[in-house]
This record gives sequence, C-alpha cells and structure tokens, in this order.
Amino acid sequence: MTAWTSDELTRIGDADELQIAARRRNGALGTPRTIWVVRVADDLYVRSAHGTRAAWYRATQATHEGWIQAGGVEKEVAFADAGGHLDAEIDAAYWEKYRRHGAQYVEPVTNDESHATTIRLAPRATAS
Repeated sequence: MTAWTSDELTRIGDADELQIAARRRNGALGTPRTIWVVRVADDLYVRSAHGTRAAWYRATQATHEGWIQAGGVEKEVAFADAGGHLDAEIDAAYWEKYRRHGAQYVEPVTNDESHATTIRLAPRATAS
C-alpha cells in the first residue's frame, strides 16, 4: 500500500460526496455508489448509514479492494477495518462536515450500528 498525498487528502476530504465501488472476486468493479467521506488526521473514512445491510458495505468486505472517486481524484483503494478507537473523532468529523444536511441524515452515520461499519480507505499501488 502507498500513502495518500497531501493533495489527495485535501481534495477527497473536502469533497461533499464520494463514489465507491468494491472489486468483485472476479476482478471486476461493482456498481459505484455515492456516499459521504470524512478525513481525520491523515486518513479517510466512510461508513454505512444502513449498517451492515447496505449492499455497498457488504461488497467491500468480500475482497477488501475497490475504487473511489472524489474531488477529482480517482484511486484504487484497500478497505481496512478502522477499529473503534477513533469513533468519537470520526463522529465529530461527520457532524462538522455534514451538519447542514440535518440530524436526520447525520445521526445514521454516527450511531453505534454505523460505528461497526467504519472503513479506513487506504490507497493501493497499481501496476503501470
């Protein structure tokens, strides 16, 4: 795995929405879905507002690889379990970034069920 550049972190972290697609076992990408993304320090995180029931989330758990696009950045990524140690910081980032959409939209990505679906996005090196 490689590290995010400062420019990538800023552009993706500032983007209102992110397109995400999981890589299937046959190597093909699934259908991209639009979700929210937040930045905490030098990492990017996504969560499912519908818990583990969300098809896009379940797909990320099959191969733990996929693709994202946000803020003009398109990247192959690994989907890493974020653990629970940053839940409060990630919650705060969601509230700060998306508060204008209202609590009915932010609460589903900051509750206990969504905490279990927190994914850290890690850039993957691709073959040239």
